[in-house]
Amino acid sequence: MVSRTDQTGSDDVPHSMGWLSLIVLPAGAFALRSTLPAWGFMWLLAITIFAVLKWLTWWRARKHVKHARWRSIAYLVAWPGMDADSFLDSNQLPQRPAPHAWLWAIFETALGAVCLWGIPRLVPSGDGLLRGWIGMLGLILLLHFGTFQLVAYFWQSLGVAATPIMHAPLRSHSLSEFWGKRWNLGFRQLSHDLIFRPLHRTLGAGGAGFLVFVASGLLHDLVISIPARGGYGLPTIYFVVQGAGVAIERSHAGRRIGLGRGVSGWIFMAVITATPAFWLFHRPFVNNVILPFMHAIGAL
Repeated sequence: MVSRTDQTGSDDVPHSMGWLSLIVLPAGAFALRSTLPAWGFMWLLAITIFAVLKWLTWWRARKHVKHARWRSIAYLVAWPGMDADSFLDSNQLPQRPAPHAWLWAIFETALGAVCLWGIPRLVPSGDGLLRGWIGMLGLILLLHFGTFQLVAYFWQSLGVAATPIMHAPLRSHSLSEFWGKRWNLGFRQLSHDLIFRPLHRTLGAGGAGFLVFVASGLLHDLVISIPARGGYGLPTIYFVVQGAGVAIERSHAGRRIGLGRGVSGWIFMAVITATPAFWLFHRPFVNNVILPFMHAIGAL
């Protein structure tokens, strides 16, 4: 078992090594860029960055969370989330998932497979952008809403506090709720630990939160625009818009007209997240990465 120790001081050198790895290992992926198709380079780059960030979260939690060794192994290789503190802590006992939750996750997995391998074949080949967007929707459903959800329920059934990455994002009544409590909670946890928490005392909650959106945009540009060899800066602009939207929502005027609650909040969230989505997954990414990937896996 790992005992609880002081959280400060001992993590500085390994923490610095982790950030150095975040530069060195992706650089190794770039060295292989010319030997890989664009989609292969994208996946290699994304997995490399994910692995380094995963290691960073584990390193920060391993000393101050009492846990069995098998939990560390499971967290590093069999859980896509970034909630190391919860996953490793044997004192946190989650509720067992209900049967209907399993069934819904299975349905979303199946729906994602249909959207990825079935529906795009029915779309005329000349509508490549539509084919690619349907395929991306299928991939998100298959992984984030389906498979990853099933993995979370598996660990919960074993008594491990594995919070699902997606938490019914369409139920959000505000943009803040969407990004902070419902969409891709793995990245939310990561950005809170590595960016927001160290900076919020200096910059304030608003400034630190905005920098989280900027960092997210730059990261998406790295794994989307660079493999696509085009659309540079558009994913970053998308997330800057999200940060600005949150600031507007939390402003005096935004609170007065109800942008953070109820129907008004939901409409504001839907417009801000969906309308500029073509900046996030731009045409070069669809044409140069997604469509070739779909061909490679037999989806087209």
